[in-house]
Amino acid sequence: MLMASARRTEKPLHPTNLHVNQALFPRDTVQSRLPDPEWLERWLDEQIRFDGEWEKRVVERILHNLSILFERTFTTAQELNRYRREVTARTNRVADGMVDAI
Repeated sequence: MLMASARRTEKPLHPTNLHVNQALFPRDTVQSRLPDPEWLERWLDEQIRFDGEWEKRVVERILHNLSILFERTFTTAQELNRYRREVTARTNRVADGMVDAI
């Protein structure tokens, strides 16, 4: 979902610069642990041309694959987030029912 939501940021979200550990913030990314953190960003931007068009393609493939996996069509990150909320609500209702039964 992070890659699918990347359009809301000013630059592409590479998995290497996503924060993953609050205790180590801000040095909790792969990129921040490199001797020259800017090197990876330059390489991703210049060598493989991970620009807006490619980011769009990646997001489309992620949504397509998730659509197949969940047997439901997702064309936007918002649709995927809506589905996530639906599943969470259903799970909570089932869990609440199990607690009531005990």
